[in-house]
Amino acid sequence: MELYKGMDAATLEAQYNLGALRPDLPEVQKRWLERAAAHVAASRALVDLRYCEGERERFDFLPGGDASGPLLVYIHGGYWQRGDKNLYSWIAEAFGRHGVSVALPNYDLTPNVRIGQIAPQLRRAMAHLWHEAQALGFSRDRMHVMGHSAGGHLTAMMMATRWDEIDPALPTGLFRAAVPISGLFELEPLVHTTINAGPRMDVAEARAESPCNIPPVTDAPQLVVAGAAEPAELIRQSDDHAARIRTATRSVERYNVPDADHFDELEPLAQEDSVLFGKVMTLIGANG
Repeated sequence: MELYKGMDAATLEAQYNLGALRPDLPEVQKRWLERAAAHVAASRALVDLRYCEGERERFDFLPGGDASGPLLVYIHGGYWQRGDKNLYSWIAEAFGRHGVSVALPNYDLTPNVRIGQIAPQLRRAMAHLWHEAQALGFSRDRMHVMGHSAGGHLTAMMMATRWDEIDPALPTGLFRAAVPISGLFELEPLVHTTINAGPRMDVAEARAESPCNIPPVTDAPQLVVAGAAEPAELIRQSDDHAARIRTATRSVERYNVPDADHFDELEPLAQEDSVLFGKVMTLIGANG
């Protein structure tokens, strides 16, 4: 039976159950965790800082420059039901060497919360970072946001936020640029997969929380990334998102990481000679 755009349940499952395509994912994540811990230990990282009072309302801050330097906020993925900032601190390695500080916030996970509660929670984290910029040591006028998978969805939600409605002190253009990586911009397909075991979305909620229905509110440029070896639906989502948000005044670049799947596409972020790292640094340099 067709459930979404001509796809049945088996097809949707094959396209979106990304962990099933990588049976070695636990080993990959173990290496990430070890690498992240090593980088935190070797750096001047500040860990488990609070942005609110909830148990997971904490962030890590890895300084890369002085108080006039830029900040890159990295939002982890995990289909809104798993994942942790502690897996990804290694992403700050190369950025730190180029004077870019990195913040990694955690957020509550489904099914303990509804998916619609996560973006507001992260908005509080971003507001906290803006207010604490001087104390942490970066420029509040040079903030950028990046996220992977579910974090890509949340990155898009941050770019669709009217920040002055969250806090009158905040500028409308809180972020100077964004990098959603393999983001989920259209959530309705997931309703018909086992991925929905955590979010438990119905179609109405999926549509309400889909960035495809919530456009950005500023003309800040974006770099929309996917892995060239990902399932066709993930590539399609990034293609559609880039086309949808590109305007005469908003620059949007679309890039596929060669030969990379949904997980390996992150590796170039820590490789200073990679095309992806260069593109992100160019975006940060040109826009803050």
